[in-house]
Amino acid sequence: MADEQKKTSKLKWILLIILLLLIGGGAAGAWFLFLQDKFMHAGESGQKVEKVETRATRPVGSTVSLPVFTVNLADPLGQRFIKINLDVEVADSKVLSEITQQNARIRDSLILLLSSKSYADVATTENKLMLKSEITDRLNTILGPGKIYQVFITDMVIQ
Repeated sequence: MADEQKKTSKLKWILLIILLLLIGGGAAGAWFLFLQDKFMHAGESGQKVEKVETRATRPVGSTVSLPVFTVNLADPLGQRFIKINLDVEVADSKVLSEITQQNARIRDSLILLLSSKSYADVATTENKLMLKSEITDRLNTILGPGKIYQVFITDMVIQ
């Protein structure tokens, strides 16, 4: 009987070791197949790579500065304002003359956009990126699709 208990005890240990090896092997396999890329490249995102690829496929445009915009924000007390300088990257030199010709429409559109924003709408970095996107969309609506590549905020004061 003592031999039989020793055999069952050894068998239990052997089965436990095999079970742990199987679980460990499964976890390691899952790590390599699914999770390794997420943890190893946590600072990099597929979106950044995608932007680099699209930037490389389109030509680099020239930039032009727009006049300074000083606009009251949509504040209940009317005491907050934004002062912003913008540079825009244009597709070609023809767009530069179009910006001069459409100056009144551009200023009107951007003043209406900026004055509709509250402090919370422009305070965070994420919201500033959204604002840049909205400005790009507005300018492309006025000048024609694809003529403005990117908007750069060169100076911004919110008070």
